[in-house]
Amino acid sequence: MKVLVDTNVLLDVLCNRKEFVADSLRVFQRCEAQHITGYISALSIPNIVYIMRKELDPEKIREILHTLTMVFSVVELREGDLLKAAELPFDDYEDAIQSVCAARVRADYIVTRNGKDFVNSSVPALSPSVLLKQL
Repeated sequence: MKVLVDTNVLLDVLCNRKEFVADSLRVFQRCEAQHITGYISALSIPNIVYIMRKELDPEKIREILHTLTMVFSVVELREGDLLKAAELPFDDYEDAIQSVCAARVRADYIVTRNGKDFVNSSVPALSPSVLLKQL
């Protein structure tokens, strides 16, 4: 199974968001153990760094980025992805980009806590808990 993991699920783990970390961490671990083929959009990387830069020193951020690239394949952004995302009926351009990237790598699911943001996605969105129940 191939999944594109949305930025919010990654941040649940990296920021230890108590309400969400358990299921998000289990998804992360399944990708790390290669029970699931995990992808992240290149867009997620600068968003994560931007959010975490106030809390962590540059060395810790480098360690996190190294870990992310060891666990997940990073889907590069192409010009066509950006243009295609702009044409999709999404309220949030970032979500449209995630959807386009997921479709390009032929992911089975987008793993996100914001499923409602992906109702117009060609790749279905599942929460971490729903994905885990399907495994």
